[in-house]
Amino acid sequence: MNIEEEIKKCEIFLKQIKQYDPDPFYVNYFFSKYINSIENIINGIFEEANTDFGLFISDKITQKKFNDKAKIKQDFNALKFSEWFSNKYEIEHKKPYPNFMNKIRQFKNMNEKLPETKIMIRAIERYKDDWYQEIKVDLKNKKIISKEQLEIEMKRQTPIFLEIINKKRHDNEEPKVTKKKITSSAFLTLENEQKIEIMYLCQTYTPVIRRLLDESRDKIKEIKISIIK
Repeated sequence: MNIEEEIKKCEIFLKQIKQYDPDPFYVNYFFSKYINSIENIINGIFEEANTDFGLFISDKITQKKFNDKAKIKQDFNALKFSEWFSNKYEIEHKKPYPNFMNKIRQFKNMNEKLPETKIMIRAIERYKDDWYQEIKVDLKNKKIISKEQLEIEMKRQTPIFLEIINKKRHDNEEPKVTKKKITSSAFLTLENEQKIEIMYLCQTYTPVIRRLLDESRDKIKEIKISIIK
């Protein structure tokens, strides 16, 4: 597997999500592909580690298979890397948006689908705990039928949206939102009714997976150098 190609795919899928946002069908489609590439990158890290530590795993590699083979061979350096990766992954995913991505990946792996996608009004300039408001428009095969209907529905709901979000902004001494500073985006809903903007999630997560890959490669080199010494 070429991990760098998977990183490029993530960037391409993000561009396509931006292009089609807020259409639930296309955003969902490219987000699913984005997550598949994330899975491939994580497994690809252990493919590279498999080669570097000489475990000779021939079938599709996961961290579990890597651990199992390392235990059989009593390769403590390989196990040391796997333990480091688990700790590093946990640290990287403590922040809200990486944590959301982790939850969505787990949901997709368990259910073989993504959580429901909804169209929401949001402020263009994002602030923590902002208010989002669902827009219901006619869909055909989960695709937006009419952009005009979306615009009409946005205009209809704008006064209520602005009233609610600006109360929160005022209470938190944040900039006021005007009707010219709102847009619509595709969101996922997690447990506890957490609403996650898909495009922004991917924007924030791509640097995380890039960093995890780079630091994993550095750690493998560090462990191999310590073996030689």
